[in-house]
Amino acid sequence: MTTHPRPSASASRVAELFGIDVPVVLGPFGGVSSVPLTAAVSDGGGLGSYGLYGYDAGAIQRTAAELRAATAKPFALNLWVPNGSEAPAVPQEEFNRYASALTPYFEELGIPLPDMPARYMPDYREQVEATLEARPAVMSFVFGVPSPDVVEEAHRRGIKVVGTATTVAEAAALEAGGVDAVVASGMESGGHRVSFLKRAEESLIGTFALVPQAADAVSIPVIAAGGVADRRGFAAALALGAQAVQVGTAFLATRESAAAPAYRTVLRSPAAAQTVLTRALSGRLARGIPNRIIAEIEKAGTVAPFPVQNWLTGRFRPEAASRNNTELMSLWAGQSAPLLRHDTAAEVLAELLAGAR
Repeated sequence: MTTHPRPSASASRVAELFGIDVPVVLGPFGGVSSVPLTAAVSDGGGLGSYGLYGYDAGAIQRTAAELRAATAKPFALNLWVPNGSEAPAVPQEEFNRYASALTPYFEELGIPLPDMPARYMPDYREQVEATLEARPAVMSFVFGVPSPDVVEEAHRRGIKVVGTATTVAEAAALEAGGVDAVVASGMESGGHRVSFLKRAEESLIGTFALVPQAADAVSIPVIAAGGVADRRGFAAALALGAQAVQVGTAFLATRESAAAPAYRTVLRSPAAAQTVLTRALSGRLARGIPNRIIAEIEKAGTVAPFPVQNWLTGRFRPEAASRNNTELMSLWAGQSAPLLRHDTAAEVLAELLAGAR
């Protein structure tokens, strides 16, 4: 039986809120979440999270069932809130131009150029309804404040609600929206910058500047995210006022992750010491390890707005991942990647919690 260090009184508050043993949250990954990793973090006493980007209602129901079969502990399901920054449907001619700019990558992988879809993402309302029906312990949201009716219905069903902020103003907006806790996501975080009040480029605040300011500004628990991969970051985040820590990159590199083997290798390589913020792969600003496709798309200068660019590159990135072709993949990673040392979720949890001693 594993004995965890006793968290601080403030950290115990968020553990009690979610019904977990230790104040560690798995970052939800869009596209590379896995049932084994989510279950491993939950079984280890933390809050496992699963990202539902691109999932329709049926896929959400199946995923929730798989998670319940894998763990009896609490877990979170994560959704992207439409916030008005999404591009409206583009005309066929414009779609063709964006697709044509990516032709070399489809040809390199032997995949035909896709036709313009009827829609680029599942209906958000259907996603919400399916998630509410699944009754996870926690519903978490990025890119905005969930509507009052969603928060109210989640609470009616006994589901806690978590929002994600990249600025103090966003944290305050989420508290006003009735969420139970807020993730303060610093610019060090890997993956998409989930800003919603201002452009992401205008919302680049470091984790250890954002966390204490957010903790002073809101009364709900603050969960620190970004740049934390070991016991030192965990302890520092709690010392600055966080009541839990959300960790992505360190868990993404574990064997339970759905990341391709070559992706996990890059995360542990010297290449991970440099990350860049780019819109090249999705049309939204995201942090990842630079590779050939980022450099070439940025040089060409033709990037479709989100979600068109994300959909287009999403037609070939999975094929590149299946071939371990890291030059044509999205290699999302936070600035803490050079600190990665552990191969399993249990080892990452043990390392983080050593900071509670």
